[in-house]
Amino acid sequence: MADDRKYCYKYPRPEVTTDCVVLSPDGGEMQVLLVKRGKEPFKDCWALPGGFLNIDEDAPAGCRRELQEETGLVVGQIMQFGAYTKPDRDPRGRVISIVYLAYLDKRIEPKAGDDAAQAQWFKLKELPELAFDHAKILSDVAAMI
Repeated sequence: MADDRKYCYKYPRPEVTTDCVVLSPDGGEMQVLLVKRGKEPFKDCWALPGGFLNIDEDAPAGCRRELQEETGLVVGQIMQFGAYTKPDRDPRGRVISIVYLAYLDKRIEPKAGDDAAQAQWFKLKELPELAFDHAKILSDVAAMI
């Protein structure tokens, strides 16, 4: 559905993204799926799978689309975890991220695609340096499980 309406607002509007925290146990330790970014900002840094919403999709659909594009994974149930809104969380501008959780009983091997150069599982307690505010997001998730 295209929206051709024109709006003039006094206030600037933020962009909206979704990020997906995909968790799976492995040998008794919780693992999280990360992607290595293939583009700036944070090129070659690890991040949660995610990206910008299309104008015609809701947040859960955008989350599922980005996850599939970047990792090849199609997940069942996802649950909204939170919204991350700090004004400086993304160097491209004012970006709000809606974060979702997905849980897999058994790890599925990802296949990197779209703007992800690589996709890989990491132990939640042994993470690489992360892009954006994704370390904060995963710290919040870890505190809840």
